[in-house]
Amino acid sequence: MATTYSLISSVTVGSGGAASMEFTGIPATYTDLLVKVCGRSTASGSVYDDLGIYFNSSTANLSWRILYGTGAAASTTSGSTRYFAFVPGASATANTFSNVEYYIPNYAGSNNKSVSVDSVTENNATTVLLSIAAGLWSSSSAITTVTLNPANGNFVQYSTAYLYGISNA
Repeated sequence: MATTYSLISSVTVGSGGAASMEFTGIPATYTDLLVKVCGRSTASGSVYDDLGIYFNSSTANLSWRILYGTGAAASTTSGSTRYFAFVPGASATANTFSNVEYYIPNYAGSNNKSVSVDSVTENNATTVLLSIAAGLWSSSSAITTVTLNPANGNFVQYSTAYLYGISNA
């Protein structure tokens, strides 16, 4: 089965930062969505900040389970907020950015939407955060908007996000 990736849109945060990055008007012409984020937060006093995602402006009906490691320990957690990935905060090594990837299969279908996520914060010290997560958005609506935001700060300048449509032929 051949798979093709098509860049739908990209966002780069400009001078002064931004509270969120958003993709709107997502067409229903693909099989799956892929969101890639290279970001950093202004969250003060923290090596990392929680990164939130929500669909169609809805902050409800999202649940997840995370496996993560900090460089010193590993653990699991679960929840029902939109925050289940991570970006470096203001206390992380200067000018380092995260790598985050959200994969959303069957985003335009009428069933609940599963989400898989992997993220890593960057820091030239022991404290770092690496995670993988599985999420579920309990909605039959097709995803037409994706919004990303840090929980405790804003995205810094040069944070970027890319939205890809994936077609399985």
